[in-house]
Amino acid sequence: MSDGLSRPALSFSQRLRQWMPDRQERRVIGLLWLGLVLLSLLGEDGRQWLRYEREAVLQGEYWRLFTAHLVHLNTWHMLLNAGGVALIAALFKGDYSWRGWLLIALFGALAIDLAFVCWEPHILWYVGLSGVLHGALAAGAVSWWQYQPKRLSLALTAILVGKLAWEYQHGGLLLMGDLPVVVEAHRYGALGGLAAGLILWLHAHRQVAVKSRI
Repeated sequence: MSDGLSRPALSFSQRLRQWMPDRQERRVIGLLWLGLVLLSLLGEDGRQWLRYEREAVLQGEYWRLFTAHLVHLNTWHMLLNAGGVALIAALFKGDYSWRGWLLIALFGALAIDLAFVCWEPHILWYVGLSGVLHGALAAGAVSWWQYQPKRLSLALTAILVGKLAWEYQHGGLLLMGDLPVVVEAHRYGALGGLAAGLILWLHAHRQVAVKSRI
């Protein structure tokens, strides 16, 4: 699809058999992975120049609001998020068009950026794609509630909400070891992705209603 709308997803059994991305999806994922790797090669100086840094953003370095989501603390951090991209592609294969996913990523990133600037002055710097990935999970859950069995939709929603609740109470999970985890990014990213998923759902239903009257 190229209209950015949510579309009927594969059944869960089909997902298990067809989780491998098609050629176009492999190309997109590969380009994203390549971009993450190339940015990691910039080293600490590049990371300092591209990360979200509150004072720098307030002084006009607005590119950091975008690039912060593409640079990482170290190689392990980057690999975790690269794996997250692959997981999203497998779980939600066919649920949204590339335009839909672009909207979801944009909403997740903007939600994080706006929240950090306006409501989280204590967050002085931030890097990583995990907040945007949480937005993708939230949007995927919206799609699953439309097209997948309710038990699967409920399980996915419970896992995501439970993870966010755990992080709110106890901080980040242990996957990052001693590295700092800005769990606020996960919450705001999920809210942004949820908003995008609902917008796409409403748009799809509106189009269906219009077609039914023709």
